[in-house]
Amino acid sequence: MPLPNRWLTSLLMRFNGVSILVDCGEGTQIPLRKYGYSPNPIDVMCITHFHADHISGLPGMLLAMKNAEKETPLTIIGPKGLTNIVRSLRVIAPALPFDVNCMEIEGSEETFSFPGFRLEAFKVNHNVLCYGYSMVVDRIGRFDVERAKALGLDIKFWNPLQKGNEIVTEDGRKITPDMVLGPPRKGLRVTYATDSRPTASIEEHARGADLFICEGMYGEPGMEQDAVEKKHMTFAEAAEIAVRACPDEMWLTHYSPSFVHPERFVDEARRIFPASVAAKDGRSIDLNFKGD
Repeated sequence: MPLPNRWLTSLLMRFNGVSILVDCGEGTQIPLRKYGYSPNPIDVMCITHFHADHISGLPGMLLAMKNAEKETPLTIIGPKGLTNIVRSLRVIAPALPFDVNCMEIEGSEETFSFPGFRLEAFKVNHNVLCYGYSMVVDRIGRFDVERAKALGLDIKFWNPLQKGNEIVTEDGRKITPDMVLGPPRKGLRVTYATDSRPTASIEEHARGADLFICEGMYGEPGMEQDAVEKKHMTFAEAAEIAVRACPDEMWLTHYSPSFVHPERFVDEARRIFPASVAAKDGRSIDLNFKGD
């Protein structure tokens, strides 16, 4: 439930002018505006599952997009049944100046590709069908000027090849990017998993992530059985996933409403995985490519 100083679940990611929203709990448009973001550029929305604290804010968000004069299409990704759920919620947001396209996840894992990034959906273990998501920005290899010169390529072809496009020279030769690019470099990965028991799928997708955001429903000692019964995680269980997956940092989130001061218990997670953070509303980070 929303609390006076804690909103319901939602994550905003921004990349090259596109905003991606993961989950849309009740009132999500209010903290969105509080922290200075517009709903207009949200072109992709991912829903983990259909419990109210993760999707009940959708009608209000759609109307906020309308009021922000959004005209570009909105893609919503989610579990089977998404189309009917969205259609039902849109009864109170019927007339929109943009298209709403629903994409239902097939099977245990599915990847959705967009210009410059991809979203990997993976099934987790909750008491209803539920998915986690990874946003991945790949990074191609460094352009090899000497190889390009050895192929006799005019400089006008360099930029298209750097962008991963094939080209055809004036003399009819087809040149592919792998002919002038080095091996792929490390890109960016943000993995988000909530409302789940620990699973191999979470560990696999969080492996080497720049940021791993994971539910920590319970931090106090003695709540292990509650976590098992309600299909949630403790701080310690989340940290154990992080130890094996080795992300750069883990943010804990999705605390129990009765768990008023999660920051008081984060040391338990840090003993297991030192780069653990008890996240609060509004926490943000800029992620940049590392190395060359």
